[in-house]
Formats: sequence, C-alpha cells, structure tokens
Amino acid sequence: MKVVTAAEMREIDRKTIGECGISGIILMERAGLAVTERIKELFGRKNVIVVCGKGNNGGDGLVIARNLHNEGWEAGVVITSKPVDFKGDALSQYKTAVACGVMIFPAETLLSRPSSILTRHSIIVDAILGTGLQKNISGRLAEVVELINRSGLPVVSVDIPTGISSDDGQVMGAAVRAAYTVTFGLPKRGHMFYPGAEYTGRLFTADIGFPKRLLTSESLPVELLEKDAVSAMIPRRNTFSHKGDYGHVLMVAGSQGKTGAALMAARACLRAGAGLVTIGVPESLAPVFQSRVTEEMIVGLPDRGDGTLSAKAAETLLDFLAGRADLLAIGPGIGVSADCRKLMQTLIKNSRSPMVIDADGINALQGEKSILLQARAGIILTPHPGEMARLLQGKTGKRRKGTAVSIQDIEKDRISTAIRFAKETGTHLVLKGVPTIVGTEDGRAYINPTGNPGMATAGTGDVLTGMIAGLLGRTRDQLAACLIGVYLHGLAGDIAASEKGHDALVATDIIDAIPSAFLSLHSHNS
Repeated sequence: MKVVTAAEMREIDRKTIGECGISGIILMERAGLAVTERIKELFGRKNVIVVCGKGNNGGDGLVIARNLHNEGWEAGVVITSKPVDFKGDALSQYKTAVACGVMIFPAETLLSRPSSILTRHSIIVDAILGTGLQKNISGRLAEVVELINRSGLPVVSVDIPTGISSDDGQVMGAAVRAAYTVTFGLPKRGHMFYPGAEYTGRLFTADIGFPKRLLTSESLPVELLEKDAVSAMIPRRNTFSHKGDYGHVLMVAGSQGKTGAALMAARACLRAGAGLVTIGVPESLAPVFQSRVTEEMIVGLPDRGDGTLSAKAAETLLDFLAGRADLLAIGPGIGVSADCRKLMQTLIKNSRSPMVIDADGINALQGEKSILLQARAGIILTPHPGEMARLLQGKTGKRRKGTAVSIQDIEKDRISTAIRFAKETGTHLVLKGVPTIVGTEDGRAYINPTGNPGMATAGTGDVLTGMIAGLLGRTRDQLAACLIGVYLHGLAGDIAASEKGHDALVATDIIDAIPSAFLSLHSHNS
C-alpha cells in the first residue's frame, strides 16, 4: 500500500474530481459514512459529540453527525468557526445537518461549560483539521484540543488527528490524541512516524471511491510493507534442492570483546535460510569461535595481534569470495581502525560479490561515501541513525563548520534521507529505527510496520544484518532481501515480545522466534 504526503493526496483528490467526474460532495458523503460505520463497529450505540472545523474535514464530521442522528443516536456538533466561515462542500453539509435537526453548538459553549456537553457523550469525533494543516495550532483552537485530550473520552479522528503534520508526524503546536483514526484512500506519512503514530492510535484506511490507478501510481514513491506482499516474496524451497542452492554467506564480524556480534549475526543468517555460513574472524580469536559454533564454519583472517582485523585480510577475503562464497556480510563488532578503513575500501573496490555492510563497517566509511560509487557489485547498508549521521559527515578530523549532520537531522525526514543516499551512492539503504525505512537507488522507499520497543537492545542490529544476508543468499535479489529481512526481523521481535514482554527481550530471543515468524508468513499466504 502506498503512503502519501498531503500534497500527493490533494493531487489524487483533484484528479478524482476533475478527471474522473466524482464530485467532492460524493467523496465527503462516502468519507463520513466510512467513519460512521467504523464507529458503530467499534463502539456499538453510544452518544457522540463531533467537533468540526470549517474545512472539508469538518464537512466529513457533519456527515458523520447527520448519519448517526438519523439513526437515532444522540449526536451533537461543536463547530470551531462561525457558520459564515463554511465554504463549498462543507457549507452544503452544514446546511444539511441543520435541516436534519442536528444540534450544533459553538466552541465557546464547549470551552465555557465543558461538562454540560461532554458528560452527555461517550465518544468524541475529531473533525477539526485534516491533512491541510500548515501552521501551528494556537489560541482558542489549542484550548479545544487540550480539552478533548483532558476529557478522558475515546477519540476517533477523521483522516489524521488534528495538529499532526501529515508529512512527518510532528505535533504542530497542539494535537489531539486519538484512540482510533480513520483515513481515506491511503495512509499518510504522518500516521507512520512518531510522535504522529502514537497520536493516531489504531489506524483504519477506508476506501471512499478514489480510482485504483491513482492509489497505485508509480509516481507515488513510498510504500508500506504488508504481510501478504512480503510473504509472496519469500522463495519456496525446491524439493530437489541442496544447501548450495541457498547461498554461502561469508560473515566477517567480531573482534576482541565483541565475539557475540559475530555469533548472533551468523546464527540469524542460518535461521533466515542461508545454505552455508562461514564466519571470518581475526585469526587470534579463531579458537574461541571454533569452540562456540555448531552449524557455522570458521576462517581465520590476518589480524593486528590485538584481536582486530588487519588490512591484509582483504586478500584472503577476496580469494574466499572468488572461490567459495556467494556474498559478503561485514561490520558487526569488527571495531574501527585505520586498518578497518583500508580493508573496507579495498573490499568495496574489488569484490565482485554483493555486500551487506553494517555497524563498524559503516563507521569505517565516514567521509568516504563516494567510494560506494566504485563498487563492482551491489551493496546494502544497514545503519542506525547514529551511524547514518557519521556516514554523512565530512572526512574524519576534517569536518567543516556547518557541515555536521546530527541524528535529529536524520530523524526529521527519514524517508528523504534514505532515498537521497541510496540514489547518490547506487546502493540499497536500510535506515534502522522507528520505523525502519528501506531506500532504493531508483528513488523509492518502503516503510516497515513491524517491531516493538523491546527490540531497542544490544545485538538486534547484528541479527538484522544476518537475516538480510541469509535472505540475499537465497533470493539473489537485494531489494527482496531487504524488504523480507526488515519485516521478518520486526515480526520475530513481535512474536518474542508476545511471549516475554518488552522489558526482558534480548537479541537472541529474536533469533529463536525467526522460525515462528516464517511460519506466520507462510500460513498467511497459503
């Protein structure tokens, strides 16, 4: 399902009315009816107060109040503007609601005597402002919003909670905290990103008659991953296959004090379905690893004598890739040093096998993102926001004033950050976080809806690296590996959290839940 900005949704609305001949008043009727039906489904018969602004969002609210009133509900309306401020379709709906006997009160009544209205109602419908919000809410309107939030009543927001930016989920001065939101046609970016996602509550997307070709247009670059689509991407195992058909992954990870990162990444890689996994480790640590693996294989690599990789390991790795392995995953726990930076540069320039780069492998590229353009094979990078910020900064020790990139800069627009970097470097970028975004070199982005707060713990990123690498070995498709990987990773985390809760969740719990996550996806598509 596509995810849109306010401007993209307005264009869909414009084309629906102008090119397809479906009038705005019909869309408003359908929107109001969709919310009405959802309210009835969620609550049964209750008394409802609908708070309406003067625009189309308020027009939708007036339809809701009229529908419920006509069915015998007590459904009153509070308007935040004067009746003379209503225009167009919203004005028509105001006149119809009045003609049908809907009780309408000014906002002043709600603010001056809130108990006289709120105590008679069990649900509030927020239809004040929709996706067209462009400035912060203040003054009397902010007072109305705060009163709604203090009421203690469940709130159903129409299209998007009032005060939430449709494009980035930020609070614009003040915002309604909804228990449920019913949006129309397509979800908006503001529903997906925090704090907007938290204010949205449970999201429902209603079909109100927008043409399918407009909702699925390739001109809309952002998509929400859905379970059935992800399930369909997973390749099924052929009855007559063998381990070589599912990829041999060379996993370069770990250093002195960070052996766990390598072991978790490798185990997750196997759980994701890789046929073979060889862990490349500093040769001084090989005995430690050898005593802890079962299905994985070990290859010792030249190190600096302190349990970290030497730049000389590049030759061994390139030979191994040319003769035995299908792809390279590198970074978890390898540390950052001059040798690691040189190692990464050599591998990127010379490897003819695809690479998945994470953690310290990314940190070693600080200020050197242009080297990615010299890659001979496809590259997937999986940074968290901190690693992303370092990747976007100038060369180490040579930062110029005003050029530093902060985590806050990245979090303000995760989608644009992911798309822009992927396009500039010709890579696939998995920007981890809430939510995780996959950016592609052709300018598309995918939002992952799975995952939970319990996954904010050490090692979960190593697990994701292993899963994506294992899936790449199976699919040989970088985009599919990223999309299946992030969705499956979050789903496994959700399954683990359902059994153990958020507080005690650790990365190995996610690995243990990968089989259940696969079964869930397979059963969904059966």
